Order: sequence, then C-alpha cells, then structure tokens
Amino acid sequence: MTQKAILSWSGGKDSAFALHAVQTSKEFEIVALLTTVTGEYERISMHGVRQVLLEQQAASLGLPLEPVVISTKCSNEEWESKVAEVLTRHQRAGANHVIIGDIFLEDLRAYREKNLAKIGMKGAFPLWKRDTRELSREFIDTGFRTIITCVDTEQLDGSFAGRVYDREFLSDLPDGVDPCGENGEFHSFVYDGPPFAAPVSFTKGETVLRENRFRFCDLVPDGSVGE
Repeated sequence: MTQKAILSWSGGKDSAFALHAVQTSKEFEIVALLTTVTGEYERISMHGVRQVLLEQQAASLGLPLEPVVISTKCSNEEWESKVAEVLTRHQRAGANHVIIGDIFLEDLRAYREKNLAKIGMKGAFPLWKRDTRELSREFIDTGFRTIITCVDTEQLDGSFAGRVYDREFLSDLPDGVDPCGENGEFHSFVYDGPPFAAPVSFTKGETVLRENRFRFCDLVPDGSVGE
C-alpha cells in the first residue's frame, strides 16, 4: 500500500532526485512540497531563488506547494514551530512521512528525525549513503537540468555560481569539494528533468556577494523585470 508523504523541497538537485526516487519506487505518494521561503525577499532560503520560479517548479511537477515563510532573523525554534504546524496538518490528513534528500550528514539526519518524532512522523531518506560521485553522475545522466544559484566562497570559488551542473562542472570541482555539495559548498535550482511536465524558463541575472561570503546568481523568470 502506497503511503502518503511530504517532500522536503529546496528546489535543488538532491530534493529533485529524492522525488524521482520515490516516484520510481512508488513506495510513497507525494502530497505536497514543503519549502522554506524568506518572506522579505520572496526567495527560497539559502538557495536565493525567486518564489515565482519555485511556484513554476511545483506547477510543472504537478504537486501542491507548502511554503514555510520565515523572516531574515528567524530563530531555529521559530522555524521548527512553523514547519511542525504545517506537517501536523498533513499528518492529520494521513501523511506520516517526510521525504528528505540528505546523503551522509549523520548529525543533520538525527536532528531532522528528532524533530519529526516530536509530532509522530518519520523521515525517509532515499539517497542515504549513496556515493556522491556516482550519485552526481547518475543525476545528470538521468536527464535533470540544473544551475548553481549559490556558492559558499569559503569552500568554493564564487565563479561557480551561475554554472550549469553538468559533467564539466563536476570535473572542474577542486579536491575536497563534495560533488553533490553535501557540505553546503553550493546550492542549485533544477529546471527540467523526468518529473517535470515542461522546463521552468528563466534567464540569468546579476551575480552578487552577500554577507561577504555567499555568491548568488539571480534567476529572472522570463517576462519579468530584474530587481
């Protein structure tokens, strides 16, 4: 029997591949995508992608979007409370699992599972312990199309922001940088692939450095005026 689940959705490649994995296995029925959005900027938190592109992603995937809107000064406690409120509502409707695209960070998984247990839910990790070199190549070869939207310049040169996530990108990564960015080296936006009914269309905007550390490449929805 297929179980209902929420997907923790960042708009990036790991959550997209986790979605593909559960849709292929048919173990879970995804009933909503849960995404943290910074309200002041109307952008996906950390990834820096405009909310309108997130909404177009969800529409192309044919899945309802559950944005959790936070402020720029949001504490962990506030974020946890807001997420728990959304998840509890879905749990009452029969969803008892959250699908998460984490790969190997044990402390992060433990943190997520602890928070889910508080509301009687469980985490499912379809990519867990996969070799990230193999996973990155498989993701590309499966037909996903992705762009790098944020780079932590303390871990990777800022010139990687705005690049397409392909085999050339992987070959250019320095030693010590995880090819899936699992240590937070970079974040991405998936705009096409097997689960999408149609590509999400955009043009690359300006690239800026924030907090003297994170380099963001803005993605401008086609037909929109850059901010």
